[in-house]
Amino acid sequence: MGRIEFFKDYSEANRYKILEIIGKGSYGVVCSAIDKKTGEKVAIKKINDIFEHVSDATRILREIKLLRYLKHPDIVDIKHILLPPSPREFKDIYVVFELMEADLHQVIKANDDLTQEHYQFFLYQLLRALKFIHSANVFHRDLKPKNVLANSDCKLKLCDFGLARVAFNGSSSAIFWTDYVATRWYRAPELCGSFYSKYTPAVDIWSVGCIFAEVLLGRPLFPGRNVVNQLELITDLLGTPPGDVIARIRNDKARRYLTNMRRKQPGSFFQKFPNVDPMAIRLLQRLLAFDAKDRPTAEEALADPYFKGLAKLDREPSSPPLSRADFDFERKRLSKEDVRELIYREILEYHPGMLKQYSTNKDQSRFNYPRYVRLLQLN
Repeated sequence: MGRIEFFKDYSEANRYKILEIIGKGSYGVVCSAIDKKTGEKVAIKKINDIFEHVSDATRILREIKLLRYLKHPDIVDIKHILLPPSPREFKDIYVVFELMEADLHQVIKANDDLTQEHYQFFLYQLLRALKFIHSANVFHRDLKPKNVLANSDCKLKLCDFGLARVAFNGSSSAIFWTDYVATRWYRAPELCGSFYSKYTPAVDIWSVGCIFAEVLLGRPLFPGRNVVNQLELITDLLGTPPGDVIARIRNDKARRYLTNMRRKQPGSFFQKFPNVDPMAIRLLQRLLAFDAKDRPTAEEALADPYFKGLAKLDREPSSPPLSRADFDFERKRLSKEDVRELIYREILEYHPGMLKQYSTNKDQSRFNYPRYVRLLQLN
């Protein structure tokens, strides 16, 4: 694929030397490239026809906005977003990420020689990323091995925040979760059966437990064929939940299903994961507690004895909570033009001179300016 064909009318195309295609999907294509300005290798994700469906465009807006705020060593970094030739008519966007070599799904498939140190360092990075996003009141909601990027030096980074949500009251209402389509195998039991009207960051803790188990086993822990089969597999290992846990489930169908299920005793984690550090297994049991309130927070998990000598509070930063004003779009019914303008504004964050010029002309928008634009105007 030639540079001209990939970038078409984008004036910044000369900045990048395209190397090869490294990924394709329904969204478009990802190429590796060299940023001639910095000399760095980068990944450029071209997302095609983003305004064909407003829901897809909103997902892209959410992801690029979240990744601008969530700057952390264990979260993939957006380096740049190319400026479209026209604010009103662009259809594609080019997002420049740091280049990673693979994802954790590929690492698990290709490596049968991972050591106990690998296991520990992988889990440590995942929990450190969760501590950061949860302190910002962000739930990822779609954690799975394919959404964890990896390098050969064992560095991991979370990616794909398109299904993430910001919760401004400490927990997330049921309405938040109606579009929840994340991969079933990594889905917390309370999401398999819509148990409650509110959910907590413990849904991500469960997913990280499933990912860690898959690293240990070399295969998925709970590969359910459907929601019922998913709950069957979970209870085969964890046993039937206690009556008081079942009684708190608000969804009648899920509560009846678990009440009528034959009683199962918990299986042995130590038999399921032979030759694994017992401290790793004990922490895994905590992450995979059936009842969400029994799972540790990411910060509590990092304090587990399993990480003695590795965990250090100064290496595990928290994030300030995100501003509600910056995510107002989540509560509005947006038209295609609305989302286009909000995405264009987000792109301008990578073009500060243009942003200042654009934001002085308030007539161009029907939206209130978010706090960060107002601050720019004051400076």
